Amino acid sequence: MDDDVTIEDEGGPEIQKTPLGNQDLSFLQQTVGPLLAEYGWYLLFMCVGVYLVVQHLSKRRASQGQSSSASGAVQDPNAVVRRQEALEASRRRMQEELDAKAALFRLKQQQLEEEKRQQKIEMYDSMKEGRSYRGKAKTAQNTEEASTSTTVLKPKTDKKPLRSSGFNPLSGEGGGSCAWRPGRRGPSAGGG
Repeated sequence: MDDDVTIEDEGGPEIQKTPLGNQDLSFLQQTVGPLLAEYGWYLLFMCVGVYLVVQHLSKRRASQGQSSSASGAVQDPNAVVRRQEALEASRRRMQEELDAKAALFRLKQQQLEEEKRQQKIEMYDSMKEGRSYRGKAKTAQNTEEASTSTTVLKPKTDKKPLRSSGFNPLSGEGGGSCAWRPGRRGPSAGGG
């Protein structure tokens, strides 16, 4: 032990101090390395959990601070009454608008029902007289068409049939390259 330094105190015992050998942090690698290797995941989850709890508590404290300041503040009773009256007036105004829209809707529904009833009466009267009922607009258009056009339209008869009359899809005839053939029998790949 050449590196040992002996210090003598006056009248006291001798103290031997050894200078520290490796003064870098390699000793942490020997102690912390196995600790992290064995408990690393637990430490990670614990740190994440602590972080989440701290965040939750800080949000909670902030919200409690706001609610206590709002409820703790002295409010003017006249301001509270004015605010409630304003809310009541706005609700009343919205209810009046809703009632007006409902009345307008009911009026339109009554008009539609009256029109339907009139149409049914007209249809019944026309049936009673022996005429067929087609409505006002349709009868006006039909009378104009009858007076202006004297030619009678013929249905098209020169249509080409989609297939010949003797076509049978199961016979295999007339298909050209689209004929169905059954698969081969026997093993699929012959080896010998």
